[in-house]
Amino acid sequence: MGVGGDFIPFVPERAEGSWLYDSSGRRVLDFTSGQMSSVLGHAHPELVETIHVAAGRLDHLFSMMLSRPIVDLAAALAELVPELPRSMFLSTGGESVEAAIRLAKVVTGKWEVVGFAQSYHGSTGAAASATYSIGRRGHGPLMPGAFAIPAPNAFRPRFPGVTWQQELDDSFEFLDRQSTGNLAAFIAEPILSTGGVIDLPIGYLAALKTHCERRGMLLIVDEAQTSLGRSGEMFAFERDNVVPDILLLSKTLGAGMAMSSVSTSDAIAEIAHIRGFTFVTTHVNDPLPAAVALKVIEIIQRDRLVERASVLGDRLKKGLQNLMQHHECIGDVRGRGLLLGMEFLPYAGHNGTAISQRVTEVALELGLSANITGAYTSGVMRFAPPITSTEEEIDFGLSTLDTAITRVVETL
Repeated sequence: MGVGGDFIPFVPERAEGSWLYDSSGRRVLDFTSGQMSSVLGHAHPELVETIHVAAGRLDHLFSMMLSRPIVDLAAALAELVPELPRSMFLSTGGESVEAAIRLAKVVTGKWEVVGFAQSYHGSTGAAASATYSIGRRGHGPLMPGAFAIPAPNAFRPRFPGVTWQQELDDSFEFLDRQSTGNLAAFIAEPILSTGGVIDLPIGYLAALKTHCERRGMLLIVDEAQTSLGRSGEMFAFERDNVVPDILLLSKTLGAGMAMSSVSTSDAIAEIAHIRGFTFVTTHVNDPLPAAVALKVIEIIQRDRLVERASVLGDRLKKGLQNLMQHHECIGDVRGRGLLLGMEFLPYAGHNGTAISQRVTEVALELGLSANITGAYTSGVMRFAPPITSTEEEIDFGLSTLDTAITRVVETL
């Protein structure tokens, strides 16, 4: 069965830190943190110990039973984002999106949901309906009331000379004409990863929230890939001094373990309670993954890894920009912190996607796992090393990419 692409010709048997090892002992540097999730690398000793202790003490409960890890995790998130003190805990990012969209519909009494045309939020129901980058064909109707607007792309503007402010205003004007008057929510990634590492410009989130407020919509920010230090801030939305109505965490929260959260304000939570909001799965509020998430937050804060991600991100970005100066096939380097993208241009009769895929393959042969779903991102390689990476590992990744690009270009 397909999972969105072909399996790669490397079968890890174990992993440690930023490195993956197969049965022969060959090692590969993981420049994507697994599925953009292992923000603390692999087999972090404190996480291994936490899993061991938690599994032996309290692993799974009836969802209506509160446990200390759940209460403490809710308190930890409320301390990080005081404006959003009410949280619920699920397993995957897709589940968190499903819960958030349902929450927005119950609270607003409306049912239309808007996302970006380059977005990725999940593969199920409402999440799939809010996903426009991949997976929309071949399986019949999606959720009614799903709309999309273009995300601003400074490297490839849809209309040269038109500011992102004007494009956003025009998009909402067209949206108003299509809407039946039932706009419930807008769901946004601060950095659209699968869509090609499109970093929303400073001021965009604030303008977006203003548009939402004018229409009685809730702003849902999906920080599956951008939270807990990945972007160089604890949360990517913090750069813009804008707090969403609903905040979603997943991949980085569990640092490789299936764990997600939905956080919102007291006011929204109270309305939801009065109107009978319900979202129940078998693993809502499980204590074991909550214990892991608590340890992840503790390690990131204690070891000042947000600051480290910013420093390492600067190092990686400058290195990628240096590669762009030396290779004509690279058109752009963009992103924030340790979530960066490098876009390839058509070169020697080959399109950017073909070049990106070939560079990914050669880099793996050289010992670097350096891309996810390149076929979906129009020639953009995505890099998201663990925020525990070393300077030497960042430099090895850059050197390997340089060699891989050189070899690919020589064969075109």
